[in-house]
Amino acid sequence: MADRVRVRGVTIHRPIIYGNIATVLTPAERETSTYQDHTHRWTVAVRSAPSAPDSDIVGGADDLGYFIKRVTFKLHDTYPNPTRNIDKPPFEVSETGWGEFEIQIRITYVAESGEKATTLYHHLKLHPWSVTFPLPNASAVPAEPEIPSPENAAKLGPVHSWQYDEIVFTDPFQNFLTLLTAHPPTPLPKTSVNKKPVPFHLSHPASLEASQKGGVPEFTSAMEKDEADRLEEAKGKIIKEQERWRTILIEKEKELERLQKLLASKE
Repeated sequence: MADRVRVRGVTIHRPIIYGNIATVLTPAERETSTYQDHTHRWTVAVRSAPSAPDSDIVGGADDLGYFIKRVTFKLHDTYPNPTRNIDKPPFEVSETGWGEFEIQIRITYVAESGEKATTLYHHLKLHPWSVTFPLPNASAVPAEPEIPSPENAAKLGPVHSWQYDEIVFTDPFQNFLTLLTAHPPTPLPKTSVNKKPVPFHLSHPASLEASQKGGVPEFTSAMEKDEADRLEEAKGKIIKEQERWRTILIEKEKELERLQKLLASKE
C-alpha cells in the first residue's frame, strides 16, 4: 500500500517529440500501390526527444515503453481502421496518402502511474515547408505557395514536422516515481554534433531556412532554451497588454461613474 501513496511536492518530467516524416512515392511505388492517387509515404510517431548517435531517425534514443502503455493515433476517416492502437515501441503508424490532415494522438500510461491519458494533436505535413505567415519586419503576409510537383519535392528529400514537448508528472505515486527514476532520459546534446538542422516549428520562423537545407533534424538543449526564452518573451508581452487594457478599463469605469453622477444631478 505504501507504493500507492503520492509523493507530495515532487515533479518529474520526460521529454518527448511527436510528429511525422513524409517522402514522395517513386513512380514504381505508385504503380504497385493499391491507391493510385496516393503520392506520399508517411510515418507519424511519438518518440523520446534525444536522437541516437549517428542515427538517421529523429528522436527515439530511449524506449518509452516503461511508462507508456499505449499510443492511439486517430487518422482521417477515409483510412481503413482509422483508430490505430500501438501497444509497444516503436509508437508509430506508417501509411500512404495524398492529403494533409489533423491526427489526434492519445498517450495512455502504465497502470502504476495512476495518471489520466494525454491527448495531443498533430497536423500531418507532406509538402516542403514554405513561408505562409508574416515574418518579423515584413510588410505583408506572403502569398500562399504552390505545392511543388512530385519530381521537385522528391529532390528536396524527406519532409520533417516534429514538436518537442515534456510530459510532466506532479505528485506521482511512489512506485511510479521509482519506475521513472530507474529509467533516466538520455540528455539532449547542447548542440548538434553533426550540424544537423534545427527542427522547424511555426513558433520559431527563423528555423525555416535551416529546415529547407535538408537533412535529419535534431533536438538540442540549446534549442529547448531558445524555446523557453521565446515563451518568456511572449508571456511578458501578454502581461504588458493586460496591464494596458486594465488601465483603459479603469479609466472607462471612472468616466462612467462621472457620467452617472452628472445624470443623477439633473434628475
